[in-house]
Amino acid sequence: MSIDFGQPREAASNRELVEQRLKELRNGSGVPETLTVEWRGKLTHVEVIDMPVEALRYNPGTHRIRAQRAFDPIRDQALTDDPWSPESQDYLHFLLKALPADPSVTDKAFEDLMESLREYGQNEPGLITRDGILVNGNTRRAALKEIGRPSMRVGVLPASCTWDDIHAVELSLQLRPDRRREYSYINHLLALEEQVKLGKPLPEIARNFHTTTPACDRDLWILAQLRDLIDRSATGTTSLRLMDFEDAKERLFELYRAYKAEAARNQERADLIKEGRFAAIVLEFAKTDVRFIQPDFYERFLNQRLPADLMPDPEPEAAAVAIPGLGRTVQAAGVRVTAAKALTDSLLRVKAVKAPGSTATEEERSTATEQFRRAKDVFNEALEFAGRDFRLRKKRLAAPDRVTDACKDLEQCVTDLVLARGNGSLDEGAFDDALLQLRSILERVAKEASKSITLPGDGLTWLQKAVGRDQ
Repeated sequence: MSIDFGQPREAASNRELVEQRLKELRNGSGVPETLTVEWRGKLTHVEVIDMPVEALRYNPGTHRIRAQRAFDPIRDQALTDDPWSPESQDYLHFLLKALPADPSVTDKAFEDLMESLREYGQNEPGLITRDGILVNGNTRRAALKEIGRPSMRVGVLPASCTWDDIHAVELSLQLRPDRRREYSYINHLLALEEQVKLGKPLPEIARNFHTTTPACDRDLWILAQLRDLIDRSATGTTSLRLMDFEDAKERLFELYRAYKAEAARNQERADLIKEGRFAAIVLEFAKTDVRFIQPDFYERFLNQRLPADLMPDPEPEAAAVAIPGLGRTVQAAGVRVTAAKALTDSLLRVKAVKAPGSTATEEERSTATEQFRRAKDVFNEALEFAGRDFRLRKKRLAAPDRVTDACKDLEQCVTDLVLARGNGSLDEGAFDDALLQLRSILERVAKEASKSITLPGDGLTWLQKAVGRDQ
């Protein structure tokens, strides 16, 4: 069951205005504009009218900024208590403009949207209830308000619309593959989780999200891991938030693939990969660095470089196991994982203290910032050695290396085209033949890569679309 946020204060006047403009539309000459939406399982055409921007109200249940609400806990609570107050609507306006990973910064995509609306006007209508609640087009309304446009074209849902309908229609529209501005990754995870909680089968959810069941399994696993990391980061009243992992999408994908592959062989080694890569993600290392962390990363490269004050205290009761009759002890199973997890926990707490919006004192934030810097320096040194070792041992990296070399050749091709344009020396026929050969090769690469990779990343997904092998 979806949350019922009630009606905005202006609901009655908005209903009157909507009915008036619908009547004018029907009585006018010409062909009225309509918008096709999925309504209660069927495609329905709804009428499009102009509405004053100031009369429309942001949807407090929009999935687009679900994770970002935690940016300001006080304003978030006020939004929960009264979603229709001017202060709550102002907070939604602020979040709709913001960069998902850091709401203190305006999103470049929002600035581009404002510029497009200013230059070309509104191409696609939004969608509202008869109370004036925006079901789709919340970000467009924010942009139109910012540039001072007085009105917005919107489709109008049937009068029987409920909050269950609002949530369902918004999700169906936002998940269309041709949408202009995708959900942030964390909000995608929350929307997926919401559908699971509603009791929908995973294959059905996968179809609605235009993805696959294994990809949904991966995303649910990642969300569960992130919630666990947030719990582990808690110190006093401070903890990390889901939005703090907004930029980690591709690193989390690689972590999932590496963890699942290793877990099929050895669970302890898989847990070492997981803890090591989570630590590197917390320290904000790039994907190309994180992938160097293998099960032996701690023992071979990190432990000897960790200063004493950064090394978590061991747990004595789990340090060793006696072998009966031999008078000897061996390391207990899981001790290495416990130590790795303790290090990750300490880094999570450090990052939580230094994160924007933390309730920690200035002195605590300063100390945490210094600890974070020192830990990153140690990891950076360890990763340099791990990277060299990784490149020497992993001959299977030949395929990525080939692509990297091809990219360098294509970069040179760009330079050659610029020079050829200047002196008119380009053989256009030969160039076109070479592009056709490139297309043929890329089709074969996409075909073989699709066979080898179960869950494509952004790169392979792009290639599949580019050559018409959309999954």
